[in-house]
Amino acid sequence: MRSQRRLRLTAIPLALVTTVALAGCTTQMQLGWLPTEPGTTNQVDRVVGLWVTSWLVLLVVGIITWGLIIWAAIVYRRRKGQTGLPVQLRYNMPIEVFYTVVPLILVLGFFAFTARDQAIIEAPLEDPDVTIEVYGKRWAWDFNYITDDVYYAGTQAQETGPNNTIDMSTLPTLYLPVGQKVEIKLESRDVIHSFWIVDFLYKKDMFPGENQTNYWYFIPEKEGSYMGKCAELCGEYHSLMLFNVEVVSVAEYDAYIESLRAQGNVGRLGAEFNTNTNLPGTGSSEEE
Repeated sequence: MRSQRRLRLTAIPLALVTTVALAGCTTQMQLGWLPTEPGTTNQVDRVVGLWVTSWLVLLVVGIITWGLIIWAAIVYRRRKGQTGLPVQLRYNMPIEVFYTVVPLILVLGFFAFTARDQAIIEAPLEDPDVTIEVYGKRWAWDFNYITDDVYYAGTQAQETGPNNTIDMSTLPTLYLPVGQKVEIKLESRDVIHSFWIVDFLYKKDMFPGENQTNYWYFIPEKEGSYMGKCAELCGEYHSLMLFNVEVVSVAEYDAYIESLRAQGNVGRLGAEFNTNTNLPGTGSSEEE
């Protein structure tokens, strides 16, 4: 009887591990349920690899931890006829060293791999093909296509109808050429915002004030339509600070640039449109 009971207790965690392993064959699980597809940019696969590997390691740690808890609860449970309390204080140096060293190794490992991948993602691309300056403003976006000296002025998303639906076609749209090295310069006109293209699996903050420019370098590798939004709570209509991203062929990108030029959107919407006029360095504060 006792051997059969131990066999059942061993079979349960093995069945759980097998189920998880088989479920891992699905595409969505291989991506860690992240909202993207492999190869969307030159950085996406690296982020997915870091994310999924971390969760697999944590899953193994969780299974072992819960297995030990359940095992201890069953094996050392109070049995019929037992009285009194068991020993309340007992040392086991090998076990204590184990559960101190292993978590330390895990934390250092997570930190090392994250720092490595972040350094690679943050590294500037030499001679970018396209430089785009993005201004976040409550609650929309301005896009300056610096390389081509044209701009796009965005407006806030509007909710309409009884269900407060948003017409996605009216959102500010950022165009990117597929397969080209892109440099994004991130600025803010008022408060802290965060530039987030959801499928690209990366976001960067945008800070108001001089000398606060943030940069993001990447190569969009798959044509398509993507969703962008502000990822930093920035006020009353933060949820409506949305934008579209269109990754198109170089020819389509050039045609879009020419359409902006034909509309008269030549030049740059710079810091002169910032709404904060009393920041240090602007020449408008009382101290200056």
